[in-house]
Amino acid sequence: MADSEFSPVLLAKRLMACPSVTPATGVVFDEMEEMLAPLGFEVSRFIAGDKPEDAGLGGSVENLFAIRKGAEGSPHFAYAGHLDVVPPGEGWSSDPFEPEIKGDLLHGRGAVDMKGSIAAFVSAVHRLPRDLGTISLIITGDEEGPARFGTVALMDFMAERGIRPDLCLVGEPTSVHRLGDMMKIGRRGSVNMWITVNGTQGHVAYPHLADNPITKLGKILSEIDALELDRGTDWFQPSNIEFTDIHVGNPAHNVIPAKAEGRLSIRFNDQHSGDSLSEMIREVVENHGGELKPIISGEPFLTPPGEYSSLVAGAITEVTGVEPELSTTGGTSDARFLSRIVPVVEFGLCNATMHKLDEAVAIDDLNQLARIFELIVKRALG
Repeated sequence: MADSEFSPVLLAKRLMACPSVTPATGVVFDEMEEMLAPLGFEVSRFIAGDKPEDAGLGGSVENLFAIRKGAEGSPHFAYAGHLDVVPPGEGWSSDPFEPEIKGDLLHGRGAVDMKGSIAAFVSAVHRLPRDLGTISLIITGDEEGPARFGTVALMDFMAERGIRPDLCLVGEPTSVHRLGDMMKIGRRGSVNMWITVNGTQGHVAYPHLADNPITKLGKILSEIDALELDRGTDWFQPSNIEFTDIHVGNPAHNVIPAKAEGRLSIRFNDQHSGDSLSEMIREVVENHGGELKPIISGEPFLTPPGEYSSLVAGAITEVTGVEPELSTTGGTSDARFLSRIVPVVEFGLCNATMHKLDEAVAIDDLNQLARIFELIVKRALG
C-alpha cells in the first residue's frame, strides 16, 4: 500500500464503515487484518464464547492478536483496543456506519471510541522501522458488552504461547477538553449487587398475618447508605455506593407483597477488593434476612507514576504542547484485565462525543494522535 493509504483518517474510515455493534465479528476484523499484514504482522484470529454453555453471556466474540517480532530479546510494546461499538441509536444526522467528513470533523460510530485510536496506532506503526523491537496489537470485539470473552481470552491466548509484553498502551478516549489534557494511570474497580428479600404476602389490614419485605429492604438500604467506605487516596477518589433499582412489582394497593428486590453498584479504589465489599454488604443484607448476589466486573489497578507514565506524558506534550493530568477517574476499561500482567497506561482521543449521537473526531486530533503513538513506541523500544 502507498503511504497515503496509511493515513489515520483513511484507516479510521475503513474501520468505521464496518458495522460492529458488540459483540463484533467478521468484516471489521477482515479490514484490521488487511491493514496489518503488509506491515509484517503475524495475525491470529479466534472466536471465544461460542460454546452452548456460553449462550446468553455475550458470545460469540471475535478476537485478534497481531505481533511483529523484533530481534531476540528486544523489548515488547503492546497496544490494546476494541473494534466493537455501542448501538448507534436513532436520530443521527447521517448514517452512523457511513463515515463522513464535515468541515474539520470525521463523523460516524466508533470515531472516538475507539476505531479512530486503532487507526492512529496502525498509521504510527507504518512509519516505524521494522527492526525497532517487538510490537503487538491486542484487539477484541467484546469491550462494550459483558467483556467475558474478549481481552481475558486474548490474555489466555498469549499465556499459552509464552507471550508477555513489557509495556502496554490502551487507546481508550481519555482526553477531556482537548487532545492530551488527560491520561489514565489506573481505574477504580466495579461491582454490582442484587438484593432479594422474601416475605409473606397478606392483606394490609392484617399485617400480623404477613411479613412485609419492603420494610426489611428499606432497613437494608438505609444501613448500606450510612456506610463510609473510605475517604479516597492520593490517586483515587473516595469509593461510592449508588442504588440503581428498587423493584416490587405489586399491582395491588391493599396487598403486602411476597418479595422486594434492590440493586446497587459500587465503584471502589484500591483500598478494597470486589470480594471484601461483597462480604461487607452481604453481612448487612443477611442480618435482615435478605440474600445477596454480587457480580464483580473489575478490580482497581494503579500503574504508579514513573518512567513509563513520564515517557507517555513527554510524547503528548511534545506533539500537543499540553501537559497531561494523570488520572484514575471514569469508568472501567480492558486495562483492568491487562494490568494483571503488564504495566498499563491509557491515552486516546477526546471523549466528549463517545456513545453519543453524531459521534465525531477532529481530523487534526487523529493526525496528532498518530504522531504521539509513534513517539511513544519509538522511545519505549529505543
